[in-house]
This record gives sequence, structure tokens and C-alpha cells, in this order.
Amino acid sequence: MVPENEYNPYYKPYIHDLASSGKSITQVLIESQKEVNAVLATLPEDKELYRYAEGKWTIKELLQHAIDTERIFNYRALRFARNDKTSLQGFEQDDYNDVSNANDRNFKEILSEFNAVRMSTILMYQSFSEEALTRIGTASGSPMSVRALGYLSAGHVNHHLRVFQERYL
Repeated sequence: MVPENEYNPYYKPYIHDLASSGKSITQVLIESQKEVNAVLATLPEDKELYRYAEGKWTIKELLQHAIDTERIFNYRALRFARNDKTSLQGFEQDDYNDVSNANDRNFKEILSEFNAVRMSTILMYQSFSEEALTRIGTASGSPMSVRALGYLSAGHVNHHLRVFQERYL
């Protein structure tokens, strides 16, 4: 369980159910990774640049966004786990997407990158002590614990996977 004072209420839909499931951070990260691969590994090539509406991201951009965001969450988690008290700035996801070049990349390479980043996330969380998981830092102007960031990494990807299944397939 992750107490609600360890993260901004905005993130509750991403964190709460996973954190209260009784599963460890690494368990939810592994399960999330398996689900992403099960859904995306057989994506037809003609769907890779599909947008469900004008101005929405393509599937390639959506996956690249998940990768970029997980890297940022991991950076925050590492700094907080190491007891770094520096307040960390937020980031603008649309600005990142605009220059990601995701649509010019091979989809299987992007999926491979996702798996590499997720494996790094899993290994990092396996290395954290219980004490490190409860450390809290400030990101985007709000308190955030290391453990909340771990569940958030899985929950964020799960959220986008649901959007993908509902609006892209």
C-alpha cells in the first residue's frame, strides 16, 4: 500500500489499484511488460502510424511516450532513493513527442527499447531497500515517494495500453 500523502492526487488512478493489489512493485512491472508484449508484438505494420483522431498520437508515438516517461520516473526514483533533496522539474509530454522521431523508427526497435527500459526499471527496484522505497522527494511541485514512482511506472503504461486497446484496435 502507498499512502496517499506520498504522491499527487492526480496520480491516484495510476497508482492506487496496483499498490493495493498486494503485489510488489517488481511483480506489477513484470506483469505490465508481459501484457504490453502480448498486445503489441503482433501489431500489423499498417497500424503503426494509425491515429484514432486528428491531433492524437500514433501507436509508435504512444509507445515512445511510455518509454520517455518511464525513464523520467526512473531518474526521479533513483535521485529520491539516494536521498537527493533537490526539487525536480516536470516535463511537457507533447514537446517531447514533437521531437521524438518515433514515426520514423522501426516499431520492433521501439518495442525492444521499451523492454530494455522496463528491465532496467525492474532491476533498479529490486536493488532498492525497503527504506529507500519510502523516501520522498519533490517532482513537479509535489511530494513523491520512490515506491509511488514504481507503481506509477506500471500504472502509466497500463493506462496507455487500455487507451490503445479501446481506441486504436
